[in-house]
Amino acid sequence: MLKRYTLLLAAGLLAGPSAPAQTAPAETKPLLGFTAATAATEYQLEAQFDAQLRAENLRQWMKRLAARPHHVGSPHDKDNAEFMAGLFRSWGYDTRIDVSYVLFPTPKLRVLELVAPTKFTASLTEKPVAEDATSGQTSEQLPTYNCFSRDGDVTAELVFVNYGVPRDYEELERRGIDVRGKIVIAKYGGSWRGIKPKVAAEKGAIGCLIYSDPKDDGYARGDVYPKGPFKPESGAQRGSVLDMPTYPGDPLTPGYGSTKNAKRLDYKKAPTLTQIPVLPISYGDAQPLLAALAGPMAPEAWRGALPIPYHLGPGPAKVHLQLEFNWKTEPVYNVIATLKGSQYPDQWILRGNHHDAWVNGANDPLSGVVAMLEEARAASELYKAGWRPKRTLMFCAWDGEEPGLLGSTEWAETNAKQLQEHAVAYLNSDSNARGFLSAAGSHTLEKFFNQVGRDVTDPEKKMSINDRRRAYDLLNGTPEVQKDARDRADLRIGALGAGSDYSPYLQHLGIAAMNVGFGGEGEGGEYHTIFDSFDHSTRFKDPDFAYGVALAQTMGRCVLRLANADVLPFEFQNFSNTVAKYHAEVKQLAETMRTETERQTKLLAEKRYEAVADPTLTLLPPKAQEAVPYLNFAPLDNALAKLEKSAEAYAQVRKSSGAVPAARQQDLDQLLYRAEQQLLSAEGLPRRPWYRHQIYAPGFYTGYGVKTLPGIREAVEERKWAEADEQIRRTAAAIERFSGQVSRAAAVAGPAPAQ
Repeated sequence: MLKRYTLLLAAGLLAGPSAPAQTAPAETKPLLGFTAATAATEYQLEAQFDAQLRAENLRQWMKRLAARPHHVGSPHDKDNAEFMAGLFRSWGYDTRIDVSYVLFPTPKLRVLELVAPTKFTASLTEKPVAEDATSGQTSEQLPTYNCFSRDGDVTAELVFVNYGVPRDYEELERRGIDVRGKIVIAKYGGSWRGIKPKVAAEKGAIGCLIYSDPKDDGYARGDVYPKGPFKPESGAQRGSVLDMPTYPGDPLTPGYGSTKNAKRLDYKKAPTLTQIPVLPISYGDAQPLLAALAGPMAPEAWRGALPIPYHLGPGPAKVHLQLEFNWKTEPVYNVIATLKGSQYPDQWILRGNHHDAWVNGANDPLSGVVAMLEEARAASELYKAGWRPKRTLMFCAWDGEEPGLLGSTEWAETNAKQLQEHAVAYLNSDSNARGFLSAAGSHTLEKFFNQVGRDVTDPEKKMSINDRRRAYDLLNGTPEVQKDARDRADLRIGALGAGSDYSPYLQHLGIAAMNVGFGGEGEGGEYHTIFDSFDHSTRFKDPDFAYGVALAQTMGRCVLRLANADVLPFEFQNFSNTVAKYHAEVKQLAETMRTETERQTKLLAEKRYEAVADPTLTLLPPKAQEAVPYLNFAPLDNALAKLEKSAEAYAQVRKSSGAVPAARQQDLDQLLYRAEQQLLSAEGLPRRPWYRHQIYAPGFYTGYGVKTLPGIREAVEERKWAEADEQIRRTAAAIERFSGQVSRAAAVAGPAPAQ
């Protein structure tokens, strides 16, 4: 291999204008999974990789892919898949398009009217702007709607419910407001959009409206489009309301692939569809509805930036909501491009980004797609010059992510057995913009990813992307985040909930995953609107595609290092430390709830709430809660002690044993990349068995937001004490299985036994 790399360097591959050729550092930094010699070779290869990256390619591909709306079922969606497949083939990849057939409803009828005390008909349209070349493609655009809403025709009084999360309804109940039989209006934010109709239905509402308040996403943030990046008055956020915290993917084929002839549920009985009709609207359409409300004033924290008093209702505003959908099955096109490994072809490095959008989707998702394409092209240039990856590379452009991770989930479910046997890791990105590194994933990859971030330069500040992120955390983080940023050698990566295509690989199949992007300086209001366009993106998001190149450098290093490593670069001490942190948080959560419950019980008994209540307003005391018992965390304490020891043992063996004998190399790799599968439970999480990972899952009432140690944490939050005890035991068992796998890896990685 060293000879092949030397020949590659002698070939003198030309540098692109946006990424000048780099030379290997004078002093090669250590790399997990590499010896000193192979690390030096890897750095040389990465310098050649960087030299291939050209921002102009990203620009031209984005312009072409975002030229027309490309939602599921649209002509341009298929055309884009075929275009990308053609690129991969031209670069030498073995490429195919895998097709699944999924439920994808589109609007047939949308009506929203204020029928009392005055009349108003919502326009439900976004107004094109002259400065945006594609915003006027009205005949091809999906109208504003929430995918997987139920059909419905309802008329009722309106109630303002803030963000529409469970705690908001607790506030309404204290004010004597009941939403049963009502239509609710909620602001975007506070949770994933699908949680809003889910909770509303649980509370008895018969319809749900969601709007973006200008305080969160409009003129209160800055100039609106086209003068600035923020949401204009007519902008409305499309999006799925599929109950993905129950399971993602095609709602008609839960747990198995939606092949052409798969058995399907009746859509009317599909458990992940909403129970009530739901519709997104602009703040221009929301204002007359909110202005017509009376009743108590909303709490100060609930009030937005519209020039009206924010009342709660119910009434006298009464609205009529009528929705009807085309319940169609559509093909989704997953592009799979493979470059076979030379030594371990049965070990797969998966790199993915979705390609479908709600409209033109320049930022979401094409800013990530074009970076991935450039990674694949640059890797192909290395291949042409003589380099061969040890492990197989698979670049995946998913379809149907926006409606509910349809393409990636169905592909994962169809190929589950092979993936669990062969997939080393899944590396995901989605949208991307100027600013700061954002990274989340399996903490067995945390140290590996820190080494990647250490070696990539931020294009604006010319420091490492890790150092810039550390500075951000020191200035803007919570006290705990600031302390970690100051004292901890490695940056903490986040934990993964839901919201992009990593979910089926990590949380259902137990494949280690990462999700990476940049952002924070390219914020705007284009999300899921007709304004997510090439014009908007190149004005406000990443004008010179410098952060697209930075993403390609970052994820390219992840792909190359995993593909080339002598030993797969998993590390378990950071994982052990992180899970211990989650354990401490859950213990503290139970203790805090106990203290607060005791305090509240005492205040209720003393009638303190009545004593301070304003007699002219309705504000009932909170409901009494049962006492919080002392949970038995001993099984988890013991499991974490074993994990710490096994992680330390593996680290010591790898530090002292040197190269692993070739005869044991593949066995060690398999133990390492299959370790994550030990964290799955066959039973899955309570009330949602599709989610099997015991460490990470989307929250049942947060959606995208992660819940760590989810079985335990949510049982505690929901005061299900017997369930909490059971989940402690189940999580402890998973951690013990994982520790056993790490110990086996340490034994295989150690010195060969004496003969």
